[in-house]
Amino acid sequence: MSVLLFFIDGLGIGSRGSQNPLDGLDEAEPLAHFRDEKLITTILDGIVVPTDSCLGIEGRPQSASGQTTILTGINAPLLLGYHKQGFPNAAMLEIIREHSIFLQLTRAGVKPITFANTYTKRFFDERPRWVSATTAAVEAAGLPFRTVTDLKAGRAVYQDFTNAVLIERGEDVDPRTPDEAATVLARIVNENQFTLYEYFITDKIGHAQDMQAARSVLQALAALVRGVLAKIDLNNTSVILTSDHGNIEDLSSRNHTLNNVPTIVWGANAKSIAGRIKSLADITPAIVETLTEKAAAHK
Repeated sequence: MSVLLFFIDGLGIGSRGSQNPLDGLDEAEPLAHFRDEKLITTILDGIVVPTDSCLGIEGRPQSASGQTTILTGINAPLLLGYHKQGFPNAAMLEIIREHSIFLQLTRAGVKPITFANTYTKRFFDERPRWVSATTAAVEAAGLPFRTVTDLKAGRAVYQDFTNAVLIERGEDVDPRTPDEAATVLARIVNENQFTLYEYFITDKIGHAQDMQAARSVLQALAALVRGVLAKIDLNNTSVILTSDHGNIEDLSSRNHTLNNVPTIVWGANAKSIAGRIKSLADITPAIVETLTEKAAAHK
């Protein structure tokens, strides 16, 4: 039994219209979902759950607080009284250190578990002052990071799964198609009980209000998701796709939206997982419950 958490930054359920790059976009399944319409996906019986990212606090949901909530099961905005943009602050890092999904699974004896994303040598040589919620969550459990060496050996996927950003930065890596990246990510999923993959270019493009780039990226991202789903055993794997807040679905503004985000669940235990998700705070508990119950059943 295994779980893949596929995290996409800045993808909400928006209205149709010229401001929404998903409206009328070919090959956008399973990412295209619209307000006031039935939320369905034709891809492998996925279940779409509109998920609250505002979390009981006024104001626009933000990345640091939303991701902290997703990766811990603790409603960070409600606990702290505010949404926090960018990277987690000290209070959020403390929540992650105590409640990281990786730490919860490690303590429960669920292994192996991994973060599939690639880190460059520059990160380790010039560690940034602020780190992402995902980085903090991995470090909380003392797990190793995957590197460019791993990527070149087919053991990691960069956050830009095409590798274009790495190539622009001078890394000696080959470009990847969505299907090639899907093959690598599926292999990682098949080797682990829990895998997290993170993609955040969607949020950057939403802030830039770049319609052409948005449509191109969303098509490629949808192809990656379809490719992964086709290459893993959904009888024994649960796939959960979610986001921290809306953004790219409404390019009329450079700000995050108040829209619900789509949580889509495929594969094993899909109905039970989807049935317990209402807000971002429900993601980690659903995963931990799924993996620990199955682990106990096989002892």
